[in-house]
Amino acid sequence: MKPTSILGRYLTKQILFNFFAVLFMVVSVVMLFEVVELLRRTADRPEVGFGMVMKLAFTKLPKTVEMVFPFVIMIAAMATFWKLSKSNEFVIMRAAGVSIWGFLLPVMTAVFLVGLVNIMMINPISARMYDMYETLYYRMKTKNPNAVLFSDQGLWIREAIDENNVMVLQAKSLRQEKEDLLMRGVTILEMDRKSQPSKRIEAFAGVLQEGKFVLKDVHVFRPGYQTESMGSMEYKTSLDSERIKENFVEPEAISFWALPEIIDFYESSGFSAQRHRLRYYSLLVSPLLLCAMVLVAAVFALRPNNRRGGVMYLVVGGITTGFLVYFMTQLVYAFGINGYIPLILAVSTPFLITSLISVSLLLHLEDG
Repeated sequence: MKPTSILGRYLTKQILFNFFAVLFMVVSVVMLFEVVELLRRTADRPEVGFGMVMKLAFTKLPKTVEMVFPFVIMIAAMATFWKLSKSNEFVIMRAAGVSIWGFLLPVMTAVFLVGLVNIMMINPISARMYDMYETLYYRMKTKNPNAVLFSDQGLWIREAIDENNVMVLQAKSLRQEKEDLLMRGVTILEMDRKSQPSKRIEAFAGVLQEGKFVLKDVHVFRPGYQTESMGSMEYKTSLDSERIKENFVEPEAISFWALPEIIDFYESSGFSAQRHRLRYYSLLVSPLLLCAMVLVAAVFALRPNNRRGGVMYLVVGGITTGFLVYFMTQLVYAFGINGYIPLILAVSTPFLITSLISVSLLLHLEDG
């Protein structure tokens, strides 16, 4: 069945309607629990008002919803299939010569497009809001309304100077004022690829401006040369405040479109980009995982008659399977992050296993 046919459009409307209905209910419940939890955690903080709590809950909401997004799709598909089975529409479609695969094609096409919209349009907004949540939470924790999300232990960062040399910068403390990043106790160590130091620069203070570090009260040390002292010095860099901040935020707070550039930067600087690469690959395959959840829903909810089980079987079986898929996904992702299996295998295994098992069961139940 073509997704653009009359029946295909009907099924597409059904799955989209149920998807938005389930999403609205899930968002409402998640928002309620987030507000209650934040109110409990800030009960002894009189300076944290209800407005701040609502900001924290609202900015964290997309991240939480993203975690349960496959469940939303599965529940919406189960509701759609169960309704069509209960009203005997599914039986009529099968009697008209529509195979189960032709029946599922419009639904899976719609879900796949929803997944694409999610990673290409919704994810950048979600990442930005989660970044805002981390900053707001850090400000609440530090009781500093102007604080930015930087480590209390200062800054350690590495940058590739060229193909043969790298720079390691360490600052004992840092803070942001408007567009400038202010640092105290700055040490810059230049090394070759064999980790042999060629130059060390120490400065009392420094400011990161566009394309350069402006260092104050500088001492330059080179092997075999006398120490050079100067009042100020400019040191070129490709870093900026946003790039430095990315060292302290989760990969989930970085947009899908920004991840490839960040991965390249980390790897060229000698850092591990496993978590960011896993995040990028998992976003790429997320539409396929959503389609796999539709197949899981079809196993439990698509039945030509209602004598083989009731609603309780549908709900318990579907939710249990969904949790098993989620647990398996997180377990395999952990193996990928730690390097036990290739990342491509880690992100593809959950939806491949889920799809193959679901297809086998559908073949047995419907075409066997």
